[in-house]
Amino acid sequence: MFKPLFALTLCNILPGAAMAATYDDPDWPCIQRKVPEISVAQMWAGPEVTDAILAMGKEPKVATLAAQLALRRVPMDQAEQMIADFAADLGKDRNDMLTALFAKTFAHIASERKSVMAGISRYAHKQTGLSARIEEKRTALVALKSKTPPDYDRQEELQDNLVWEERIFRERAQSLTYVCETPVLLEQRIFAIARAIQSHLAP
Repeated sequence: MFKPLFALTLCNILPGAAMAATYDDPDWPCIQRKVPEISVAQMWAGPEVTDAILAMGKEPKVATLAAQLALRRVPMDQAEQMIADFAADLGKDRNDMLTALFAKTFAHIASERKSVMAGISRYAHKQTGLSARIEEKRTALVALKSKTPPDYDRQEELQDNLVWEERIFRERAQSLTYVCETPVLLEQRIFAIARAIQSHLAP
């Protein structure tokens, strides 16, 4: 009996993935536990993020810097310098502006993370569908091989199709290694940015 290809491939490529997938969400394909959303309280130990603070995040200099800080291609050492330069020009509203910068950056990164999470779920559903089709063709091939007289042309056609679809499935599954790390990398980035911003808060 064939094992379901989706589970088999994930176990081979991502050790522990099958166990992780059943922890909270049976459709979740990643080793990392599924955490749908992150909160400001998890990342920020500074002043409260109020509606007034959120409004300050719309100011051009805050919004522009926040958008830059949210970009993963910007190295953290560069991000830290950008934060330091921003803080150096602040006056009596220093803490409010720094909090607004964090809140705006958090909003960007949280939105990107949410999109990535949704994409992973869609990807997993598509892979499950492809796995089911492959299993159906495997079963059909077994039945075809038992037929008399044998239909070798049809067997070869079905076998070639199976090889191709299984290759596609495995190549796509391998990309999960990177994709599944992305939400965690985004969490780490906003946490690091929060610490960098907090280091410039006035006592």
